[in-house]
Amino acid sequence: ASLEGPEPSPPPASQPTVSDRTTLTRLSGCCWVGSIWIFKDPEWAPNEGFCSTGVQTEAGVADLKCVADKGILVASDSGAVDLWELDENETLIVIFTNATQAVSGSKDFCVKVWDIPQQTVLHSYRAHSSPVTCVASCPGKDTVFLSCAEDDRILLWDTRSPKPATRIVCSASAYLPTSVMWHPQQSDMFVLGDENGTVALVDTKNPDFALSSGVHSQTITGFAFSTHSSPLLASISEDCSVAVLDSSLSEVFRSRSHRDFVRGLSWSPLNKALLSTVLDTL
Repeated sequence: ASLEGPEPSPPPASQPTVSDRTTLTRLSGCCWVGSIWIFKDPEWAPNEGFCSTGVQTEAGVADLKCVADKGILVASDSGAVDLWELDENETLIVIFTNATQAVSGSKDFCVKVWDIPQQTVLHSYRAHSSPVTCVASCPGKDTVFLSCAEDDRILLWDTRSPKPATRIVCSASAYLPTSVMWHPQQSDMFVLGDENGTVALVDTKNPDFALSSGVHSQTITGFAFSTHSSPLLASISEDCSVAVLDSSLSEVFRSRSHRDFVRGLSWSPLNKALLSTVLDTL
């Protein structure tokens, strides 16, 4: 999109300090779009010369998840939810496939449950009073999921119930929750991250006795469990670091190689390597 008249001069950039790393982002520009790139080997990313296919989206990509064999469910900065699918020639097309359900949360305070094959919203809830920062589905339980928001509330959902949302109060964290993820092997346990960098392992049946650790110095932006027999937990943060923790939340690995906010991470299914991304690179 073009703007009439001369482009205004940007305000002078403030100098970053050690205690305030929110000034470190290198993103710039007045019009951002997004893109999706597919790599057959994660070690090739983000070199676009090895990208098997890709597509530009109309808005920034806020999050994405793999659906079925060739589907990619994408949440955008515009509030849209799209399902992209790879055809036989590895060309991305917008089409809904025979997937099941998905859960989304947004800055409009809403949590929605989607029926992907029917291309419809099954449930739309407005139980939060501030933007939703994270949602997490429970492994093996299609009707159960978690949400957290800037209203300082963590909600446990079961869509089978007439009153589907139950608030979970965790005494291990005194700050706003920013990220949640279910434990892959224990359906009553989930991990919580907050704006102060605290990581807590919470039992939904007894949340007052959570195991916690001050892993990061700033807001936690995501988690990923490994597929090891005793899963390792990786966490990322706006302190620009990546940490890997064992079952007792003791640190087994730390990387400070990034120079920008870390926003995404994933364990490779090929060799159990950990991949992380920042706002503008890998």
